[in-house]
Amino acid sequence: MPDDARGARDAHGARDAAEEESAFSHPPVDPDATAAYGDHPDQVVDFYAPRGGEESAPLVVVLHGGAWRAPYDRRHITPFADFLARRGFAVANVEYRRGGTIPAQGGTGHVAGRWPETFDDVAAALDAMPVLVRQALPAADARRTVVTGHSAGGHLALWAAARHLLPDDAPWRLDRPAPLRGVVALAPIADFAVAGKLDVCSGAALQLLGGEEKFEERQPYADPALLLPTGIATTLVQGTTDAVVPQAVAEAYAEAAAKAGEVVGLTLLEAVGHFPLIDPAADACAVVAEEITQLAW
Repeated sequence: MPDDARGARDAHGARDAAEEESAFSHPPVDPDATAAYGDHPDQVVDFYAPRGGEESAPLVVVLHGGAWRAPYDRRHITPFADFLARRGFAVANVEYRRGGTIPAQGGTGHVAGRWPETFDDVAAALDAMPVLVRQALPAADARRTVVTGHSAGGHLALWAAARHLLPDDAPWRLDRPAPLRGVVALAPIADFAVAGKLDVCSGAALQLLGGEEKFEERQPYADPALLLPTGIATTLVQGTTDAVVPQAVAEAYAEAAAKAGEVVGLTLLEAVGHFPLIDPAADACAVVAEEITQLAW
């Protein structure tokens, strides 16, 4: 490898490491309230009241990332949830069941997601949200709900907005579009075919669906790029130097939407990687808040 190419690679790697370190440097922020939407310990939602004391504020539902794998729970995104609350939003930070160490699901170590539990939980949490917010977060206006998610959580946010397009036999299918103001998906794993070709998060999408034997059978139930057009306002925010979920994945989803007759916003942030989108100290995070604002109000 030429010295200049090696230098560019090293500089890019150093920037990625610095961005990740910054995003994870903030201490977790405890919620104002927590409510359960099921009996499993992971079936909970943390609520953050708008910090300005608003009597009524749009609700932002946050779905965290981490490749649907168990080590990454909702705590790592609590500084982002607090950031949104300080911007005047009511925030619901959703936990859901993630993968364990089940070799049969596609590998050793931490496996991405559980089928069907990960999807069961996201559907159940969104369905329960209007009741939960009335009880736990009176300042939240569930009629003005925007769903956002980062990385694997971005996938889940897009999927949650497309449940009315699921196959008829899907247990999560809705009869009509979810009552959402919109979706803001942050570096989402939005197209499973492209994500597979790029080996995003070490084959996480393949593992999520149960491995090669189950992938094609389950893909129509889980891949947002196959669930279009949603009819729900959708914006993707993507860093152009994201090495975790590359720009090509978001672009593939936007192209699939266009082919389905739907315009999806794609906000590209130059020289931004994967983690600044949820880092309150990064300018990219302010862009994310503005994108949410555009849909919420």
